[in-house]
Amino acid sequence: MKISALPLVVTLFCLGTFQSRAAESASPRFRPVQIDSKIEIGYGLAITDVDGDHKPDIILVDKNQIVWYRNPTWEKFIIAENLTKLDHVCIAAADVDGDGKAEIAIGAGWNPSDTVNSGAVFYLIPPADRTKKWEPVELPHEPTVHRMHWVRNPAGRFELVVAPLHGRENQSGAGESVKILSYQMPSDPHQTWKTELVNASLSLHMSHNLDVVKWSRQPGDELLVAAKEGIFHLVQQPEGWKSWQLAGKTADENGFAGAGEARAGKLAGANSFIASVEPMHGNQVVVYTAPGVNDSKSFWKRHVLDSSLKEGHAVACADFLGAGYDQVVVGWRVKNAEGKVGIKMFIPNDKEGKEWRQVPVDDNEMACEDLRVADMDGDGKPDIVAAGRATKNVKIYFNLGAK
Repeated sequence: MKISALPLVVTLFCLGTFQSRAAESASPRFRPVQIDSKIEIGYGLAITDVDGDHKPDIILVDKNQIVWYRNPTWEKFIIAENLTKLDHVCIAAADVDGDGKAEIAIGAGWNPSDTVNSGAVFYLIPPADRTKKWEPVELPHEPTVHRMHWVRNPAGRFELVVAPLHGRENQSGAGESVKILSYQMPSDPHQTWKTELVNASLSLHMSHNLDVVKWSRQPGDELLVAAKEGIFHLVQQPEGWKSWQLAGKTADENGFAGAGEARAGKLAGANSFIASVEPMHGNQVVVYTAPGVNDSKSFWKRHVLDSSLKEGHAVACADFLGAGYDQVVVGWRVKNAEGKVGIKMFIPNDKEGKEWRQVPVDDNEMACEDLRVADMDGDGKPDIVAAGRATKNVKIYFNLGAK
């Protein structure tokens, strides 16, 4: 007797529909653990294995100190202190040489109003005992050093990419363009580091943040850059870096007033999106979705998800719910109209990214300056690590799975 496959098809369809609807209605559950309550500002975070025990540790760049917290006890160790008279401001950490332990670079000398003499970049050489202080090696720099990442070049080697906030002698976001530099580390880091201008064909002002992505088939990592002029995709090619503008101020996007953040995520069906805070230090959570294959528009579609933040300053994308697509977490650092700071999660309700719902992650206990996402306890689910400016704290939000 021949058995029809239709009931099985219907069953699978219904199961898939049920799972989709269940994911759409799921809410995240987190267990917050405060690991430090006495930081000063908490400018930047990195998550990587510092000591080679195969567990992700937390590194914090603070006003006068760079510290790391060892997983799982979260014991705190000082890496360096007072590298410059002005504040430390940013960090890049990754296993650059493949030994299973992090290499660290730091941006310091933070004074955004001084576009001539401010800024500093340091590579930190670790001692044999990484709980002791590291040796700083100062590198050349542009003024107003603000963000940095370790980025793989087409040959597979890491380079340090450093972005200032302003161009040299830039005033009020106008003047000379920002110079984003790539640093090549010599065999002896005490020697001269070769630099290359990343955005040679791209004029940017007030470049607030950048993210590492891998979207094309070109070898090497790529960059998303958020700036006053828009959001740009930069790709390493044999003749140098090439750029494409994905979002910005156009006739049909009157709400755009500069991007403060840019983080890449995936919708259902593997469609890409970009999450942003607009304008810089702004009130809006914005998602950009890619144009269709047959869409001649070069700019991505802008969707405003929320306009209630005050000084939004941290964004990350990950699949916290195990739904098969990413959600967006956003933190802000100044009390909004409700008198609150915190972190929110935004969950897409459709595969096109047109409709989103929001749920709180932290309600008024985290004045979020920065946040990062990683699996901190090895259970296969992404967790959130955040640093609070006014709240003076570092917290881990352990992901308990969807409710």
